[in-house]
Amino acid sequence: MADTSPPSTPEERTSAPEASPRALPHQDVPTLATLRSFYQVLVNTLIANVTTSYLWFALTFWAYLETGSVLATSIIGGSYMLLVAVFGMIFGAIVDHMKKKAVMLISSAVTLITYLLAGVLYLSFPEEALVDWNGIWFWLFAGVILIGGVVENLRNIALSTTVTLLVPADRLDRANGLVGTVQGIAFMVTSVFSGLSIGLLGMGPTVLIAIVATAVSFAHLLLVSIPERGIAHDPESGAAKVNFRGAIPAVMLVPGLLALILFTTLNNLVGGVFMALMDPYGLTLFSVEMWGVWLGVTSIGFIVGGGLVAKFGLGKNPVRTLLIVNIGVALLGATFTIREYGWLFIVGMFIFMAIMPIAEAAEQTVIQRVVPFEKQGRVFGFAATVESASTPISAFMIGPIAEFWLIPYMESREGQESLGWMLGDGDARGIALVFLVASVLLLGLVIVAFASPQYRLLSKSYAETPPPNSEAAEAAEGAVAAEAPEAAEAAEEAERQR
Repeated sequence: MADTSPPSTPEERTSAPEASPRALPHQDVPTLATLRSFYQVLVNTLIANVTTSYLWFALTFWAYLETGSVLATSIIGGSYMLLVAVFGMIFGAIVDHMKKKAVMLISSAVTLITYLLAGVLYLSFPEEALVDWNGIWFWLFAGVILIGGVVENLRNIALSTTVTLLVPADRLDRANGLVGTVQGIAFMVTSVFSGLSIGLLGMGPTVLIAIVATAVSFAHLLLVSIPERGIAHDPESGAAKVNFRGAIPAVMLVPGLLALILFTTLNNLVGGVFMALMDPYGLTLFSVEMWGVWLGVTSIGFIVGGGLVAKFGLGKNPVRTLLIVNIGVALLGATFTIREYGWLFIVGMFIFMAIMPIAEAAEQTVIQRVVPFEKQGRVFGFAATVESASTPISAFMIGPIAEFWLIPYMESREGQESLGWMLGDGDARGIALVFLVASVLLLGLVIVAFASPQYRLLSKSYAETPPPNSEAAEAAEGAVAAEAPEAAEAAEEAERQR
């Protein structure tokens, strides 16, 4: 292993800035120029996210409207998160092994291929066969669209490491806020157009639009520059092949980081409930066209939340910010379906979406600070695997529980007499009961996390770890300072000769 002791003289710092464990030897210190490259990557990410979200939302709307089954939509949502969990560590290892632009190109290419296959399936079979969720063609059609969406997470992991690569250390949290804003814009645009597309055009034209948009995204990415001189290989894992080692040791090396990932994992159990039942609840209150419009309106909350992070950052302790945000999610989830009022649900959705980018930015900022760059891909992939594994569990469980037990119970006279005083009347009181129970569980989880020693340990680790590139920047400044006297002497000598 290379010597990582800091250089003691300006000359040493000039020749070997990579000796610092926090330096990025494959890349110059991020500057305003590399920050502009990051903005270009964000624009391309916006195009890609709009495309995948557009078809993903459309598939969910189409499946629920054609089958009328909460179980079908929960299986689709759970399958998506299951695939994200299965491939998370694989994606992370690929990101660490390759240049980031190459990773993003692979992601776009695979997504384009799967959408083309979905188009072929749609043209090859009558829609009556595709909408039969008891048949193989429904699940094959949904499956190839899911794969295209899952591969998009390869790009997202690469984007998280690209923030460290291109953004100056003092702007990491704000850059993560911009990432959340871009995701919010994509969510807003696609939720509106997905509902309108399914309601007015149907699934076939929707798939065609997704194919064209994906091709545009791929072509645009070819023109985007991500300055990266080489690949930051982990010396402990080697550079010969994609290697999965390093993620768990890197996580265990930081006190409290594993607890953060486990907290997010348990938190995602609640997220699975929201994911499985939010669309069925909204489609109970509104038509598919109006639900798409309202999703677009409420997703402005993503932009607001990401914009707040981009403007003000996350404070001195993003770990504390993450837990406070989850208290807000718990209180919100317990109240925004307490009555079957459309306005109450819409206001709650807006606040919920404003909170989500803050939580996501907090976790990403912590990992980017405390984990060395050459291992960040695998750590982000490990986090995606562990955290996503809980969501399909709850999604798969809550679909059958809601459809066969809670919804019928709340529709019965017994359910109305026992819980009607709290949840009111309506067609979706069973779903409201699920939201309430899940939110109470989340609140208890956050209280336990706040009281844990792991919270204090991780907060301390974040405070004591120097930002990425900070020592490399100091080395560069030292080199400039060392060269300045020599440059002045050379100028004086040239003046004397003249």
